[in-house]
Amino acid sequence: MDQQRISTRRRNLMLGAAAAGAAALTHPLSVLAQGAEEIVIGGSIPMTGVFAFAGVGINAGIQDYVKIVNDAGGIKGRKVKYVPEDTGYKVDVSVAAFKKITSQNKVNVYYGDSTGFAKTINPELDRNGNILMAGASFATELNNPQKYPNQFLVGPDYTEMIGILLKHIAKEKPGAKVAFVYSDSEFGRDPIDESEAAAKKLGLNVVVKIMTPPGSVDVSGEVIKLRRAAPDYTIFHGYILAPIPEFITQGKQQGMTSKWMGTFWTMDSSTVMKMGEAGDGFMGVMPYRYYYDTSAKAPMLEKIRAMRPEYQSTAYIQGFLAAMLFLESAKRCLDANKPMTGANLKAALNSIKDFDTGGLIGVPITIKGNSIPVGRVYKADMKAQKMVAASDWITL
Repeated sequence: MDQQRISTRRRNLMLGAAAAGAAALTHPLSVLAQGAEEIVIGGSIPMTGVFAFAGVGINAGIQDYVKIVNDAGGIKGRKVKYVPEDTGYKVDVSVAAFKKITSQNKVNVYYGDSTGFAKTINPELDRNGNILMAGASFATELNNPQKYPNQFLVGPDYTEMIGILLKHIAKEKPGAKVAFVYSDSEFGRDPIDESEAAAKKLGLNVVVKIMTPPGSVDVSGEVIKLRRAAPDYTIFHGYILAPIPEFITQGKQQGMTSKWMGTFWTMDSSTVMKMGEAGDGFMGVMPYRYYYDTSAKAPMLEKIRAMRPEYQSTAYIQGFLAAMLFLESAKRCLDANKPMTGANLKAALNSIKDFDTGGLIGVPITIKGNSIPVGRVYKADMKAQKMVAASDWITL
């Protein structure tokens, strides 16, 4: 009796399995593909706090690129899932967000909100071995594939940014006098020593280096020092906005004829336009095209403008491009039938050669190490309320 019950049950199970197999064969492949594992992007995103102006843009940029990919069928039949958490730009909150997201999801790629977080989480990334990370930081220290094998920067590092400016200066005015004005912070100090050496190599003369507290308001003493040095170009680094307009306004009042320059986090259009009259002609390095730049064909920017008719910040473009490079790396892993480990994803990223970003960056890019050492000098046109190109694309 028991024997009969077992054999009947076995027969039913086999019939069930056969029916399921037959049903699977009649299903379209797209339905089967939905069973494939999702590709998960985790994110420590500063949606509130001092860096919220960037976090909101970064978040929207990642979301939009994920939507474009999913609307087109995903990556090799796999849908992409984006899981962000607000960090308020605090390292401990960011670490907690990482732990929460990675414990609840099989995360493949991760966007981090700061240099502090990138450095703190690095041992965890190495231990985990399955995640490729990029983020808001362009810290020179992170541009080291030995020390940070599972991370990359979505553009040039801070030293490379100043290197692009110096290359432009050397071409425009050989032997020019240059000043560095930077904040007394890890961010501010980052590129200064190496940039001074780079300037000398290019035959430029660094006449003064001035360090100020990050939030300094009264810069009159520093402006006197700067005026005495009489630089042809003054490069600011380690600030977002203040005290740059104060330096420029007082410098001009005291008869300075310096050209004024900044690096990525100062160069969003809305930030520069807040400088008002003082900002006219302000220049700086930008790794990407601005939202409104129609000077050349850029199909990805056209898609962005169609999705979001209002101006999108350079932080938005950075988030969008980070998602594009994350998913290109995932696609290359899947194309090669390799598991998506951190090492394989990074090797896939480093196989990117002469890659077209759809015009977000104006030249095809090649990613050799942990950075994309490409940028262009843009200049503020206050009448047009726009940043306009002041150089060709410069690759280091």
